[in-house]
Amino acid sequence: MGRVVHFEIHADNPERAVEFYTRHFGWQLQKWEGPMEYWTIQTGGKEEPGIDGGLLRRQGPAPKEGEPVSSFVCTIQVDSIDQKVAAITASGGLIAVPKMPIPSLGWIAYFKDTEGNIVGLFQADASAG
Repeated sequence: MGRVVHFEIHADNPERAVEFYTRHFGWQLQKWEGPMEYWTIQTGGKEEPGIDGGLLRRQGPAPKEGEPVSSFVCTIQVDSIDQKVAAITASGGLIAVPKMPIPSLGWIAYFKDTEGNIVGLFQADASAG
């Protein structure tokens, strides 16, 4: 089985992206001391389900406004989509798809980060629908 074990975020301004993900999700990002500009991302403790990733300077043109999603989209579990959306938009993120129910599972929404990447938010709630 091909399990996802790592993700990467591409950023025009890596320092801005590091600050964004640290502030909104409590992730630990650390500059790698290797031969390329790269930050490692720890999204939680080893005992928690989930994966870790990396962040690097964007290597090509950023997605253009209005283009369809043409990449993998990662979704982050949060305690409150409403609170997270308010905080993200207050710091420069944009809502790509507003909050909507997934009946009997929870709520989902999608935003664009400060670098134009689309990211999902999921709030578990069995009463959603």
